[in-house]
Amino acid sequence: MNTMPAHAAQDVHAFTQEARDAVYQAIFSRRDVRGQFLPTPVPDAVLSRILTAAHHAPSVGFMQPWNFLVVRSPETKRRVHDAFAKAHAEAADMFADEKRSVYQKLKLEGIVESPVGICITCDRERTGPVVVGRTHMKTMDLYSSVCAVQNLWLAARAEGLGVGWVSIFHQADLQEALGIPKGITPIAYLCVGYVSHFHVKPELETAGWLPRLPMQELVYFDQWGQRDDAQPLVAHLQRDQAAAESIRQTAASA
Repeated sequence: MNTMPAHAAQDVHAFTQEARDAVYQAIFSRRDVRGQFLPTPVPDAVLSRILTAAHHAPSVGFMQPWNFLVVRSPETKRRVHDAFAKAHAEAADMFADEKRSVYQKLKLEGIVESPVGICITCDRERTGPVVVGRTHMKTMDLYSSVCAVQNLWLAARAEGLGVGWVSIFHQADLQEALGIPKGITPIAYLCVGYVSHFHVKPELETAGWLPRLPMQELVYFDQWGQRDDAQPLVAHLQRDQAAAESIRQTAASA
């Protein structure tokens, strides 16, 4: 699958074409999984690999602010689900009539069904009050923790695991359900497990909740809001978005 051809002057540090294809396949076929989880246990060796991948995410000032809380107990999952259900009911009332109806039909979590839950947190005081790179942008530790989420998610996809990010919680309720101290910020509760299939497109796109935005409309040049359709990069963006769609289709039918 030669989906992302290399330039003639290939960088000596670039991966092989096969390795690059595998990276892009993981990126473009990753999905937020809600309802396709199988009861098959996740082996500790596999779980260890995806957690290790998460731990090797980039972090500002190398502060590594994350912890990983692995949830397997049915009782704990039920407490987490109760916290979700409370917030989910409240969230429905925040949408207008038509949107509320669609929202209520969406499957937005697999907390109980998934074999494993992983809560990734951020310890905002891990390396003290002054951190390289966070001296002025104080939220960089939170963003760093999100990088750990993405590393885990892509590694899980490469391992054949589905991951679903559940974010509909009151933070205090999730902390209580998992015994997380007040000084620690929950970043993501992830449902993890093998799945029956991966959807070609994100479920929210398929359900008509929101469309995928055209990549070329999201790129500006030199100044915010400044577009230039004559830029050669724009043609490459259009081509590569089509390539991404091809990878999604291929991965889903495999």
